[in-house]
Amino acid sequence: MSEINDWNAAIAAEFRANAGIVGGQFAGVALLLLHTTGAKTHATRVNPLAYLDDNGSYYVFAAYGGAPIHPDWYFNLRAHPEVTVEVGSETFTAQAIEVTGPERERIYAAQMARSAQFAHYTKNTTRVIPIIELRRLATAE
Repeated sequence: MSEINDWNAAIAAEFRANAGIVGGQFAGVALLLLHTTGAKTHATRVNPLAYLDDNGSYYVFAAYGGAPIHPDWYFNLRAHPEVTVEVGSETFTAQAIEVTGPERERIYAAQMARSAQFAHYTKNTTRVIPIIELRRLATAE
């Protein structure tokens, strides 16, 4: 597990040092950092995730490379749906809400149009890949 955490930490450090821009395999990918609370451990986890900005709404995809199971962060946000999001140089609190039905299909099609890799994820698994909207929470002023 620490190898994955080290990998995520390195990407997060590059993300933060460059206002959300990351190179290597993520060059040109719209990436955000999703902070979740562990479903069982209650520990804070940070995952770099590809996202879709659809008219100011942020969506992330529990694709897990097309694996037959959902990624851990998906279970974390189901247990604790209030999350922190870093996009570019901005950080905000959001409510994680799973998108279903025709809206899910529309959002996934839009992401596939942006990144052919998401079509491969669908072909690699029999599960429906969850899509999560990260709905910004109002802040007290």
